[in-house]
Amino acid sequence: MRYIGAVQAVVTATEYDRGPTAAELDAIDAEMPLISAEVELLDAQIIVLDRVPSEVDAQRIRRAVRKVLVARRELSNLSATAFVPEVGA
Repeated sequence: MRYIGAVQAVVTATEYDRGPTAAELDAIDAEMPLISAEVELLDAQIIVLDRVPSEVDAQRIRRAVRKVLVARRELSNLSATAFVPEVGA
């Protein structure tokens, strides 16, 4: 039995087979400080999963939480012209 179907990527490509657009890359770039801060917080939380947090661990977590809050504030304060909110819908 032979399957009948398009074999060219141009014909069969879906929306998800493409790379990110320039607008999507700009949105990721604008959110990168927040992403980095959240990764740092997650790292600090992972470190204390299997032990009681020391004072240094607690300080590291507090510092990471503050960094996340600052990054969120700065991201939310961006002007509407500098950030494209419709990307990622």
